Amino acid sequence: FFGTSILTDSDSFQEVAVKIVRPTYNKPFLGGFVNMGTGVEFHHAGSQTRCKKRPNKGTQSFCRETQTVWEKNKLQQTRNTTSTQMTKVGLYVSNMTDKLISPGKYITAEEYHKRRLEAVIVLQKYFRRWHAINVVQNLREEKKLRLAWEAQEVLWKKKEKEEKFRREYERKLNPRTKEDFELLYHDLELWMQEETERINRTLTGAERKAALCALLEQEAQLIACFGRHKLNASEENQHKAILHLLDKCAQPKRWKAYDGKITEMDTQDTLRARELLEIYRSISTKGIPKDERTDVLLTLRCTVKEHECKLTQEIVELIDREIDLISRGMKECNLEGLRKRICTLFLQYIKIPEVNPKVAGLLKVPQDPLKLYKNVYFCHSCENYLPSTEFLIPANSHTIGRCRSCYKLDNEARRRESYLKYRLILENLRKSEADYQDDSKIVFLVQLPDLQYMIENIWNCQSALSAWGELYDLVMVRWDKQHEWSPWNTILLTKEEADAHLKLCNLQEAYEAAFVFGIKQKHIRAKNYFAQIPAMSSFLHRSQANASSYKTHNSSMKFSEVKEVH
Repeated sequence: FFGTSILTDSDSFQEVAVKIVRPTYNKPFLGGFVNMGTGVEFHHAGSQTRCKKRPNKGTQSFCRETQTVWEKNKLQQTRNTTSTQMTKVGLYVSNMTDKLISPGKYITAEEYHKRRLEAVIVLQKYFRRWHAINVVQNLREEKKLRLAWEAQEVLWKKKEKEEKFRREYERKLNPRTKEDFELLYHDLELWMQEETERINRTLTGAERKAALCALLEQEAQLIACFGRHKLNASEENQHKAILHLLDKCAQPKRWKAYDGKITEMDTQDTLRARELLEIYRSISTKGIPKDERTDVLLTLRCTVKEHECKLTQEIVELIDREIDLISRGMKECNLEGLRKRICTLFLQYIKIPEVNPKVAGLLKVPQDPLKLYKNVYFCHSCENYLPSTEFLIPANSHTIGRCRSCYKLDNEARRRESYLKYRLILENLRKSEADYQDDSKIVFLVQLPDLQYMIENIWNCQSALSAWGELYDLVMVRWDKQHEWSPWNTILLTKEEADAHLKLCNLQEAYEAAFVFGIKQKHIRAKNYFAQIPAMSSFLHRSQANASSYKTHNSSMKFSEVKEVH
């Protein structure tokens, strides 16, 4: 700003503040003139406002192709008029290069078209021969590829079957999980039945009783062997479960950003859990040198001394005892019990929420005693109070019944059935229904006993199309893929048949009426079984309402079509 005086009257001036706007660009030179008398230059003034921009038309006004176009000139000339000169009086034209043309046989239009037809037939004959050769060659190639594919499929199925048997044999030889021991007890029961039948068929009297006693003795020895394997497997599984729990506590926090990348963040709690995990792995490792073992024990001692309590005092005493025994040259085999006590007490120390805050949300037993009274039920078989997750409740059950451990013990002692095949079918079914992403609910209400009843009593443990009875190769899929899976909207097929079935659009046209009628009868049997279940009755009534509305809609559509025809 600067001040200036303006003449407002004949003899009065007024001070006015003038604001100067500095331009952000150089103003163009618009011309001017020079006063010849004084020599002062005067420039044409320009407005201080910015120029109005022209609207963008969306097309390029100036381009390099237009300014550098390649021009080409081409001359065109009309035809010249020509003439033929003949010999005449006073003009000689040589006939040495002339040709004598004599008229040939006259061909009628009928003969011409007949000859053309014969030529066309010859061409068609050779073309069809060439086409037939190509078709046969293509068929041979397709047949060769088909036979090769079939041979490869047979080989692949054979390898898959051998691999499955090898895995089963490996699982039975080195059992680790509950399913492995189920297979062992199931095979033991089959072997017992075969041996008992053979003894009853071939022996009588005292020989039969002696053979049965020997068979019973062999069964007891095998069960004792299974028990030893179960103890070893439980120790390994317990160690893996502990490491999995501690590793889960040490995992950093993860979240997905807007661009799809995963971001990880370590907090004080995760770093503390990771430190405790490394110490636990170090003290549980066997076969390390004495110096390293002493360093690990000293690190553990410094860690547990951060919290003074009875548990930490006991851990410190055991650590001092082991260090003293190591310094005296004690053998490692004599220190195994002491080291196990240290690992067990340190694990208890890790599970304290004040020491390891991340473990609070992963413990099965809640820290708040009031939460123990929720969802806790009494097992009348083992007479223990257990959470609801420890009970296997079928869909048609009206009471709590026995817990999973009692069911497992009863199965090992009496029936010795293997539920692995049914469990695989149920897992594959739930996974396929989750892939549809249409909020399927019924499949997650069906339990393992319900699925076993459906497969054994309704579908007879075989495929509805090929009657294939190997349960490892069978899957359950939707009968009508437009509706969610339910016991009255399902079919049991092999994996290849299921893939082909799900590609069908119209089931009534793809299958025969007798086959569709048989499937509907199986669905009615499933409805009658699951209608007794309160949780399933609401879904059953809803499906019946949808089916009746669909039939009403179809009948109204047909009636309107009939009216239009009339």
